Amino acid sequence: MRYLFLVGFILLLFSCSLALKRANRLYSNTMLYKPCYDAIIVPGIPFRNGRWDTVMKARVLWSVYLYKNHFTKNIIYSGSAVYTPFYESIIMGLYAQKLGVPAQHIFYDTLAKHSTENIYYSYLIAQKNGFKNIALATDPFQNALIQFYTRKKFASTIDHIPVLFDSIKTMSPIEISIDSSLAYRKHFQSIKAKESFIYRFWGTMGRQVDYGTKNRLGRL
Repeated sequence: MRYLFLVGFILLLFSCSLALKRANRLYSNTMLYKPCYDAIIVPGIPFRNGRWDTVMKARVLWSVYLYKNHFTKNIIYSGSAVYTPFYESIIMGLYAQKLGVPAQHIFYDTLAKHSTENIYYSYLIAQKNGFKNIALATDPFQNALIQFYTRKKFASTIDHIPVLFDSIKTMSPIEISIDSSLAYRKHFQSIKAKESFIYRFWGTMGRQVDYGTKNRLGRL
């Protein structure tokens, strides 16, 4: 057991290191031509205990950084009320507004329950609003897990701009108050009560996405 734990720990460190190196490489490639995206997609994460956790904070701060430094014109936050009775996308949008992003440049997907759905439903929003040049902006670890999906499923390219933690560590304020009631979902039921672990896993792999609009969107 100790041996297996050690091997697992080493593999985890190795994968984290690779994810961080890839994030730096992708950002460096992006900086070469300094695009201004029509929109970036930011996947949600559960809002627990009335405050944002480290991962949500990193994703929101990174999206605000990209907006304020003119890498994107708009932000699409994605996420339903999945594990807690708060729409993840709306919670992130409320924080972004507190950090100075105008409400008219924030869009919301409140349907997605899994990471692949975050991308797909945000892609629909981008199509609906005429956003053609889009990118995924999330932490390096999630980015590494879902890069296969963005490369194979969409008619237009979705670039990747994973979080660079050095770029956001000095951003402030760190503690922000929002009115979370604006993101509260009535009659909430946790996904754990509705779906088994295996079913949720297949959802993460994209098996639950409703591609009913594929004819309107092109090759999906």
